[in-house]
Amino acid sequence: MWRLNVVRHKAGSHGSDLEEFKFKRRAHEKELRRARKDRQLVSKRLLLNDDEEEDGTMDTLANDQVVELFKMVHHGRDLVKKEADLRALRKALRSPSAHLIFIKQQSSIAILVTNLSGPNPQCRLEAARCLHELSHSPHHEVDSWRLRQATPYLITFLSGQSPKFTELCLYTLGNMCPDSENVRDMLLAQGIIPALTSCIQIHRTNLAVVEAVGFTLSQLISANHVTGRIIPAVLASGLIPHLLSVLTPDSQFGLGPAIECAWCLHYLACSNVDNGALVAQGTLLQCTSLLVTLGGAVAKGSTEEGMELLIWPLLRCVGNLLLSGPLGALQPQLNDSRLLAALCAFSQAFLQTHPALARESIWVLNNLTAAADSSVFCSALFYLNLVPTLIQLLPFSHGINIMVLRVLANIAHQGREYCLHLAQAGLLPALCATLKMADSEVVTFSLEVLGQLVASDPQLAEEFVRQSGLPVLEAIQYSNQETIRLRATHLLEHHLPPHCTVDTSASP
Repeated sequence: MWRLNVVRHKAGSHGSDLEEFKFKRRAHEKELRRARKDRQLVSKRLLLNDDEEEDGTMDTLANDQVVELFKMVHHGRDLVKKEADLRALRKALRSPSAHLIFIKQQSSIAILVTNLSGPNPQCRLEAARCLHELSHSPHHEVDSWRLRQATPYLITFLSGQSPKFTELCLYTLGNMCPDSENVRDMLLAQGIIPALTSCIQIHRTNLAVVEAVGFTLSQLISANHVTGRIIPAVLASGLIPHLLSVLTPDSQFGLGPAIECAWCLHYLACSNVDNGALVAQGTLLQCTSLLVTLGGAVAKGSTEEGMELLIWPLLRCVGNLLLSGPLGALQPQLNDSRLLAALCAFSQAFLQTHPALARESIWVLNNLTAAADSSVFCSALFYLNLVPTLIQLLPFSHGINIMVLRVLANIAHQGREYCLHLAQAGLLPALCATLKMADSEVVTFSLEVLGQLVASDPQLAEEFVRQSGLPVLEAIQYSNQETIRLRATHLLEHHLPPHCTVDTSASP
């Protein structure tokens, strides 16, 4: 179906060493994306250059050799020789140990910027590649602030016609974005937002560049303390329709562009700056439509590698947008009940391999059913026969059963008829099991759901007793947590009076 290939457009096949090198690189990129889904971590990218595809070598040079290369670049006058020296320097900078040596040389960054802004296109390309290597440095001493002299040129080059050079500039800027607030403010002042908008318009048919735009934008807006000017600038830039248009994965290229743009939308939604603007531009509709499509594929057993990396930001974006206003106002973009089925499909398919993703799916379901005007979604869960699926998830930990109990409580809150349907779906015996669990939070939510059920209809209280639930509640009265003890006592005294036990002694 779809494949996640971070640099698929640069793929080559020139020897087993190179293939192993590229395989490890892509595996590393996928791990960085997986890390970002759990925490708002940045994931710097390092592009594979054409000449590395040809030879696949990465020789580590001695310190004095790196210094000598810098001197040749600095003092060289012959353009052909300078291009070769820059290429050799860039290859040397593939080794992180060379980064510290290089930046200690006087005016080292200024020399690269001089070549970056010079008239020779090949020298400009190699200088940009050197800066790209440094932007990916693991050393704190080689931070983005040291590279700031290059940013005006990198931003200007985003309006160029060369896709590969544009992509290189984008990933270099993206690597620089998360290092400091000063760098982000500087890039904003230099016009990076309109430059990204123009870039994605110019190269809208080149998915490699589109993916790079998504990466750079996500790095710019993903910081925990992103400044208040950046998000409004993005929302007002006209970028949103372009991001939404990418949420249709290309069967040949892979998931990369859609993943990056989905993360952008997630970061914008969780900023809560103007979620109404996101909804008005069709973000909720487009994200839910794609989730429905992916849910249909997952329900049929298709869980291609990397698919979860797209589902994750889509879920978070939808979940946050659902909190932006009354569900009634969002109904025009939530008119496909298959979204509920998709969420349940995700929770089942990823239960063992990605339990946090299963929990995230139920979190979105919780947001759909928690609002005061959510009765249509609660009814749809019964109509689509999804409640038994949710009840089957109650034995699972990792916060999954807690989130399921929240959804069930939302349904029960709708009234007596909903409670009766929950009981018919087998919820009471399931609650008897969750009430015995060691997790106090699970017990607390179980007591809340049980309270709503037995308060809605005396028959449900009697059914709970027939399920041998009374001894379970009596045992909870000895809990070391006062809140749990009081809830259990309240249920026993007010909703499970002694006459409820008469049926348990009936003759066979």
